[in-house]
Amino acid sequence: MAATARHAIAGGAAPDLIVGHGVLGRLLARLAVLDGGSPVVWETNPDRAAGALGYRVINPAEDDRRNYRAIYDVSGDAGLLDTLISRLAPGGEIVLAGFYSDKLSFAFPPAFMREARIRCAAQWLPADLANVRDAAESGTLSLDGLITHRQDAASAPDAYRTAFTDPACLKMILDWRDCS
Repeated sequence: MAATARHAIAGGAAPDLIVGHGVLGRLLARLAVLDGGSPVVWETNPDRAAGALGYRVINPAEDDRRNYRAIYDVSGDAGLLDTLISRLAPGGEIVLAGFYSDKLSFAFPPAFMREARIRCAAQWLPADLANVRDAAESGTLSLDGLITHRQDAASAPDAYRTAFTDPACLKMILDWRDCS
C-alpha cells in the first residue's frame, strides 16, 4: 500500500488535502510529510482520527477552506466528488486513489468554473516499491500503527467480519503458523 501511495503522489502535485485516514490515507500523509508537505486529512470517524504523524486530522465540518490545489481521495465514497470539487482552487486536481464500488459522477458547472482536473491513481510500479522500501528500511517512513488486528487463520470468518465492519480495524493479519 505504501508503494501505491507513492505512485499516486508521483503522478502530480503533492496532496494538501487527503480524504480518509485509513491505511492508504495515513501512508499518503506520511509520504507527503517526508516530501516536505503539510497535508490536512479529513476523517469523519473519530475512531480513525488518531495516529497522525506530522500532519493534522480534522472533521471536514471543521474546515471551511476552498482553495486546495491537490485533493487525494482515499475514502471510497463515490458521492463525495461534488463536495471535493467545491473545495478546489482554480486549476486544482482531485486524485482518486481509493476503491469505489459505486459509479462516480459530478455536476459539471462547478468543475468547469474551477477548471478541475480529475486523475485516477493506478497501481504502483517497481520504482515506487523500491522508493518506499528504502524509506522504511532507513526509518524515514514509519509503518507503525497500520496493522491493528491479528487473528489465527482458523478464525478467518471472524477476522474478515472485523476487517470489514470495525472502523478501528485498519489492517488485519491472519496468522497461518498453526495451520497445516
